[in-house]
Amino acid sequence: MFKELRKIAKTKPAGIIIYGIIRLYCATLRIKIENEEEWFNYLEQGGKVLLCGWHQQFFAGIRFATRYRKYRPALMSSKSLDGQIAAGIARWAGFYTVWGSSSRSAAAALKGMIRRLRDYRLAVHLLDGPRGPAGEVKSGAIAIAHGAKAIIIPSVVIADRAWYMGSWDRFMIPKPFARVTVKYLPKIELPRKMDKAEFENIRKRLEDTMRPYLHL
Repeated sequence: MFKELRKIAKTKPAGIIIYGIIRLYCATLRIKIENEEEWFNYLEQGGKVLLCGWHQQFFAGIRFATRYRKYRPALMSSKSLDGQIAAGIARWAGFYTVWGSSSRSAAAALKGMIRRLRDYRLAVHLLDGPRGPAGEVKSGAIAIAHGAKAIIIPSVVIADRAWYMGSWDRFMIPKPFARVTVKYLPKIELPRKMDKAEFENIRKRLEDTMRPYLHL
C-alpha cells in the first residue's frame, strides 16, 4: 500500500498538491535570510552562481526557492522513486531537473548541470545527496562550478525547533512557527586551473565550512 502511494506521489497532479501543502506549512515559519545581497547582485550583473546545501536541510528551501524562479535554477535529481517525487515537488517551486546522481549517470548529469549553469547562471546542488554519507562533500559541486566558471555559495538552514527523521541524512522538518535562518556563507572562487591536490583542498574547505551547521 505504501509503495503504491509513493508511485502516485511522483505524478504531476500529486506534485503540485504536495508542493502546495509544503508552501502552506512553510508559511508558518518565521524565516530570516542572511548575506544574500552580495551574491545575488553578482548574479543579477551576469555572474554564475552555484548554491550548495545539505540534503538534510532541503525542506525549508522550498519556501524561498520562488525568489529565484526567473532563473529556473538547475537541480540534480536521481531517477529513483524518491528522486522523482522530490523532483516533481521542486519543479513547482521553479527548479529545472537534471536527471542523474553521483552513483548513476554521473558524467551525463554533471555535463547537464554545467551546461545549464552556463546558460542560466544559477544552479543548486545538494552536497551529500542522494544517499550520503551525511556531511560528506562529494566532488560534483567543485566539478560543476569549475566547468561553468561559477562561484560557489555555501548555504545552510538553521531552525530553533525541528524534527529530524530516521533517514540516512536525518532529514530536517522545522516545527510550526519555528524561527528559521537561511544563511549564505562566504563565496568560494575557483582558480581557472586546478590539480588534484588543489581540487581536494577546495572540497575539504567547503566541507569544513558547512559541516558545523549539520545536525547529526
